[in-house]
Amino acid sequence: MKNIRNFCIIAHIDHGKSTLADRLLDFTGSVTEREKQEQLLDNMDLERERGITIKSHAIQMDYVHEGEQYVLNLIDTPGHVDFSYEVSRSIAACEGALLVVDAAQSIQAQTISNLYLALENDLEIIPVLNKVDLPSANPEEVTDDIVDLLGCDPSEVIPASAKTGIGIQEILDAIINRIPAPTGKVDAPLRALIFDSVYNPFRGVETFFRVINGTIKKGQRIKFVNTDKQYDADEVGTLKLKQLPKKEIKTGDVGYLITGIKDAREVKVGDTITDAQNPTTEAVAGFEDVKPMVFAGIYPVDTEDYEDLRASMEKLQLNDASLTFVPESSAALGFGFRCGFLGMLHLEIIQERLEREFDMTVITTVPNVSYHAFTNKHPDDVILVNNPSDLPDPSTLNRVEEPFIKATIITKADYVGPVMSLCIEKRGEIVNQTYLTTERVELTFDMPLAEIVFDFYDRLKTVSRGYASFDYSPIGMRASHLVKVDVLLNANKVDALSALLHRDNAYDIGKKMCEKLKELIPRQQFDIPIQAAIGAKIISRETVKALRKDVTAKCYGGDISRKRKLLEKQKKGKKRMRQVGNVEIPQEAFMAVLKLND
Repeated sequence: MKNIRNFCIIAHIDHGKSTLADRLLDFTGSVTEREKQEQLLDNMDLERERGITIKSHAIQMDYVHEGEQYVLNLIDTPGHVDFSYEVSRSIAACEGALLVVDAAQSIQAQTISNLYLALENDLEIIPVLNKVDLPSANPEEVTDDIVDLLGCDPSEVIPASAKTGIGIQEILDAIINRIPAPTGKVDAPLRALIFDSVYNPFRGVETFFRVINGTIKKGQRIKFVNTDKQYDADEVGTLKLKQLPKKEIKTGDVGYLITGIKDAREVKVGDTITDAQNPTTEAVAGFEDVKPMVFAGIYPVDTEDYEDLRASMEKLQLNDASLTFVPESSAALGFGFRCGFLGMLHLEIIQERLEREFDMTVITTVPNVSYHAFTNKHPDDVILVNNPSDLPDPSTLNRVEEPFIKATIITKADYVGPVMSLCIEKRGEIVNQTYLTTERVELTFDMPLAEIVFDFYDRLKTVSRGYASFDYSPIGMRASHLVKVDVLLNANKVDALSALLHRDNAYDIGKKMCEKLKELIPRQQFDIPIQAAIGAKIISRETVKALRKDVTAKCYGGDISRKRKLLEKQKKGKKRMRQVGNVEIPQEAFMAVLKLND
């Protein structure tokens, strides 16, 4: 056990985490020349194109240091804020972490939030200054930033370049010398932490775990503590580039387990594995069910594809257990699903995977968050509102609570003004402002999650010219003055365009929605009124004018009553047409509502 090292790599998006993992694999000889490729651990096309890690991976490397054989387990973590729970479980399975900081971009918001997670779990931090070979790199200044953040000695910061291979030897030596070996009781009952799972269509769910106490053997009867279900360990083994079956996995090591489970929802990340006959008394702390933060409706473009969409969503859920969906129907869009996502990036990824992997073209409605409503009759009973149409009648409503987040934004000192204005416009309250250096400022806000769901991230990048980094964590529910804004087309409600908004913003957003729809809805043979309403009160109206034939063209001169008779006749026809006419809403209209500020 003293020769095992478990470590993860934490970094902000695009600071070179996957490339560093590639170099470590090359250096330890874990991959052959044939198997080499860029971003080796990112096996989804989407991950490669966007340069982000969506799914965490684990891989074992063998390394000889000063004549001794060491086993190094690298547990990769996703970089994006949406997947912070997965990051926390990966960190809990390690004893040490490489903190990778880009020498050109310095410390960013997610670096700090993941660092705090690692420090809470008492991990040994090894700071790595990556990309020192870039012409724009500023190693001395960024080293000082790291020293200020960690309180370490400047000599402990390892300068490296994952692209050219500088400093890889020093990183491996530091992993062995600085990170402690795992501690655990070999003779205690089995206690292992699940930090990831992946679905294999031929073998069921593969569970990745780290053994904390005891050992896990092939054929053993095991139990998952939180779901209280028992299985047989059909196969256990270690995770090289390909899986390597073993007889048993001992204390402190990382491995995979195949039990033939067919449903991905039965394996929860963060759960504890123990022996069925001799179970452990204490589960690994920190387990929680992943809760979706953002909700949106996903509908097939053609209603006949509903069953295909269901099958595609179920297959996707096998790979991604954090996706939740329930069937719903909409008057405007037909049958579809109400889906819960971890955040906006997760929503984009699911939508793109549906199109790529399953050839499904879908319509996504306006994303919103989950609210808590309380009525006067039962002021203590929470009504969960995931969809604006679930909101109880305003006359019976006592209060509505919405989820708030603590947002951390790190930006250059020049952009503090515009960033603050943006956050205050989005109903943010400034909590703290810290100068990390003379040039870099950390701003902390309390903000409603609903406000950052739309276009906050894009606008933040715009006002800071790309120099701001953003991270958030939920801080609970707070009471808020919310109203439901409905959009009416030709006096019919379009439920897919309804939104729950703060009273102060409702008028402006309602007006903008009407103006945007006026541009996008094609003209018909009759006038189409577009209205935004709160309850029965209309707050804004635009009209798409009718296409009309000039019926008086054949009247040359003559009496006015002749012309009026023709116009009256036309008017009656238009009126009848409006009663039976249907208004088609193009797909762009649903998307345009997301981009009201453009």
